[in-house]
Amino acid sequence: MRNLPKAGFGAAIALFLADQLSKWAVTNPLGIDSLGDSQTITSFFDLRFVPNIGISLGLLPADGHLTRWALVLLTGAIAIGVAVWMTREKNPADQVALGFVLGGAVGNILDRIRLGYVVDFADLHIGEWRPFLVFNVADAAITVGVLVLLVRALLVREKPPVENSHA
Repeated sequence: MRNLPKAGFGAAIALFLADQLSKWAVTNPLGIDSLGDSQTITSFFDLRFVPNIGISLGLLPADGHLTRWALVLLTGAIAIGVAVWMTREKNPADQVALGFVLGGAVGNILDRIRLGYVVDFADLHIGEWRPFLVFNVADAAITVGVLVLLVRALLVREKPPVENSHA
């Protein structure tokens, strides 16, 4: 059997656990678990409970039973595709980036299965200006993973392996 990308799957597991632990900490010990609940951490960062029934940027809201499970199936299929890609990827940096995407996706999928929505809580802002939607660790992991993949695909040129001509 081909060697599995241990660093990629390790990153996926670590990000999944960090995501779930952070959501648990915000909603349980800190008690920020209802719409409108928030706690100021710094002048530019609040913990704010937002149940996200859609996907990125509030697109495709899954506000019914059928749409919820359709979104679970769609995102599950994407996560499986990312996992397969990761097992075929030869570059370790890309494997880890794919692990970030996979770990984040699985964290958000678990929320949707268990709760019917994704728990978002990180609110970065400058005064009243909020350049980002409220997000979570899984969202950040997916974003970082995709950005690394894009930067590497567009800007990093790998040197082709040198063939041994003295054979």
